[in-house]
Amino acid sequence: MPLQLDVFADDAAVAQAAARFIAAQSMAAIAARGRFKLAVSGGRTPWQMLRALSAANVDWTNVHLFQVDERVAPPGDPDRNLTHIRESLLAHVDMPPGNIHAMPVEANDLEAAAERYAQTLATIAGTPPVLDLVHLGLGPDGHTASLVPGDPVLDEDFRDVGLTQPYQGHRRMTLTYPVLDRARCVLFVVTGAEKVPALKLLLAGDRRIPAARVTGGRSLVMADVDAAGPASSL
Repeated sequence: MPLQLDVFADDAAVAQAAARFIAAQSMAAIAARGRFKLAVSGGRTPWQMLRALSAANVDWTNVHLFQVDERVAPPGDPDRNLTHIRESLLAHVDMPPGNIHAMPVEANDLEAAAERYAQTLATIAGTPPVLDLVHLGLGPDGHTASLVPGDPVLDEDFRDVGLTQPYQGHRRMTLTYPVLDRARCVLFVVTGAEKVPALKLLLAGDRRIPAARVTGGRSLVMADVDAAGPASSL
């Protein structure tokens, strides 16, 4: 199924639109199934998105928040996605602590920790886990989540949570294709002119980049005009 592309004037407009979309999806999921299971990625525009989402009409008591990926780094480290998720969203909403599912990257045994996170997913989202919405980014190299070109985790077709080799200074824990592909909805948030080549490949379904190998339910891209480039005329 072709990706839906929505183009906005700038990153702030993308962040606002993405927040509105997630809020609407939360209402629909809670009405249909009693809870909203959301997984979020990191990035500068996503922190704006989460800050906007914190002001939206969301029933946070029935939201379960997961991480798409996380760097192996100490608590509070500025490289940690969780640090920014707390600052941009969790500090501003009344989400029950038990509904916040942080990736356990501080564990000594990371393989066992990844398996525990997969078990948490199954406990909350079923066996096999089905997330209501997964928010993803897109790197200039075509990576999404922490599924980076050439990493062995790209070939994981059984486990829902994996570990990467070092990338940009950190090993990472990441959701893998099996659980991403089961999501009811995937939302790519893409901003910046450096993303033009990767976004073109993503929209073309070119599986040479990791992001284009995410296949599943409804998938859409919200991009600014800088990232969309020629695609903005589609």
